[in-house]
Amino acid sequence: MSRRTPTLALLALAVGAFGIGTTEFVMMGLLPDVADDLGISIPSAGHLVSAYALGVVIGAPLLAAATARMSRRKLLIGLMALFVAGNALSAFAPTYDYLLAARFLSGLPHGAFFGVGAVVATTMVAPERKARSVSLMFLGLTVANVVGVPVATAMGQQLGWRATFLGVSVIGVAAIAALALLIPQTRTEAPVAGLRGELAALRSLPVWLALGTTVAGFGALFSAYSYITPMLTDSAGYKDSSVTVLLALFGVGATIGNLLGGRLADHAMRRTLFGGLVSLIAVLAAFPLLMTTTWTAALAVVLLGAAAFVTGTPLNLMVMERASTAPSLASSANQAAFNLANAGGAWVGGLALAAGFGVTSPALVGAGLAVLGLGVAGVAYVVDRRGTTPSVGRERLVASHVPSRAEKVHH
Repeated sequence: MSRRTPTLALLALAVGAFGIGTTEFVMMGLLPDVADDLGISIPSAGHLVSAYALGVVIGAPLLAAATARMSRRKLLIGLMALFVAGNALSAFAPTYDYLLAARFLSGLPHGAFFGVGAVVATTMVAPERKARSVSLMFLGLTVANVVGVPVATAMGQQLGWRATFLGVSVIGVAAIAALALLIPQTRTEAPVAGLRGELAALRSLPVWLALGTTVAGFGALFSAYSYITPMLTDSAGYKDSSVTVLLALFGVGATIGNLLGGRLADHAMRRTLFGGLVSLIAVLAAFPLLMTTTWTAALAVVLLGAAAFVTGTPLNLMVMERASTAPSLASSANQAAFNLANAGGAWVGGLALAAGFGVTSPALVGAGLAVLGLGVAGVAYVVDRRGTTPSVGRERLVASHVPSRAEKVHH
């Protein structure tokens, strides 16, 4: 395989991630338009966000397990085809109920695509570059927050919300073409373990500790990020019209954190995870102070994205590493955990607001969740030190899949 091929293959995965990230987050900005067009309330329109998240949580482990013997290349193309179908149906949904079902369908392939894509990304590079390869795939997701979501939101506001989902469908078709052309068949055969082996690999305490770290760590992020708009307007003094730009700054921070986390994790995965969680605790704890002026509030938004997404690649690789015979299912399950963190973090942060603790109180709740995540990661470290996990994987992922005959010949 040429040196250029892995880069192009990772680009194909990133295009798919860009489309998925765009459709996941764009609904937040289109809620008023959808509500007006379908004659429903804003809270009812908000259920469209929940329907997508529910699709991710259910679809991630279910599709990964059910397709355990499929070629990963064919599976990625099939998952993206399902994604296109869900968004096209969303564009033409005649009623709220149809749109709700279409959003659920759109969410089903999300977790499995990222889970299988992460495994494919690690098979195409040298062991010392596995973390960076995963971070490059996830770059599509973070860039979606910088470019995709603002552009798709503006398109929806100017041309109607249905045009947005048609546009996302086009991105999905482009991703299918890129995957078909650029993902090599020889590196993506079906794993030997099969469904039974994949499920058996999840009966592991280290795997569940890694998933628990994801729930707590990213729950900390979403506890604050779900209420970032009132913090920026009510506490920092920004106008509503400035919030979109500031949310793009969060995407910039997330992109920086994602790339930094991938590079650092290739050298010291555990220390990168601990450092990211400690940084997240510090940023969230400082939010009440940072949200008192406009410039420090803007800095806080960037730092929040960077600190949170430094941990993304190490967490994903850690889950794959601890379920080395079932990396696709484990990585997909980690995406489900991420979406549980989204819902759970928003709920816990909302409790603090409802209790009257102030507009920045969700950030302090998030700091507490990040402390919990650091504690779970510490327990996982102790378990590893006692020999539950093979020592070869303590600092970086060396083998995240069962090599095929073709891969052995290649190496």
